[in-house]
Amino acid sequence: MLKYKSLYHSLKKEIQQGTFIPGDLLPSENELCDQHQITRTTARKALDELQREGFIERLHGKGSQVRERRKSLGLLNVKGFSEAVGQQVDAIMLQAPDYRGWSDRIQFPVKENEQSASCIHFERLRCVNEEPVMLENNWFASTALPNFCQLGFVDGSFFKTLSQCFFIEIVGSEQEIRAEVASSEVARLLRILPGDPVLHISICFSTSHSSLTIYSELYCNTTQYPIGNSYHL
Repeated sequence: MLKYKSLYHSLKKEIQQGTFIPGDLLPSENELCDQHQITRTTARKALDELQREGFIERLHGKGSQVRERRKSLGLLNVKGFSEAVGQQVDAIMLQAPDYRGWSDRIQFPVKENEQSASCIHFERLRCVNEEPVMLENNWFASTALPNFCQLGFVDGSFFKTLSQCFFIEIVGSEQEIRAEVASSEVARLLRILPGDPVLHISICFSTSHSSLTIYSELYCNTTQYPIGNSYHL
């Protein structure tokens, strides 16, 4: 993981857990450099990321002040995607499961015991009545599911494959939801214009397997189909 990402995740976790509360000043850039043995450029990039996501505000002459804590919206539970939508749903595999290095696109920090292993990544496009509504990318440690890339999905479902082939169940999740403008690639796949608004949902799924965490990044076009309380991989 890039150094600025590591610092960003560390500071964000401290804010979320209440180590720093609204109104507190974070350590200065110089203090962060000394504490973490990093450059000022690295420290500044981490703080810029926290500011972009609304965790802090940069005050001239004062430093980085923690804003009112934002709360992740617990909107998504594990349930059938088709059942939630109630209409014809298709999943187009854009990138079949394959071995990769961990991606900087993953918003939740990858657990230390997983970082040393390669990961398995796959990408799918979800369509409702042939209209693309969700682009999903998923990553997990390759050591947790041997031979996974040689298997097909049971009934097109990742979660059902985990349950029936590996006896692994989803037991919980953390989510972060933010509004973003669509990049040219996301816009092309969702058939919208670059710069149009999309919902970016980051999910960290915990499972009954102690060594398996699933990291998902979703981009949703909610123009016709708002996000409900269910999601299915």
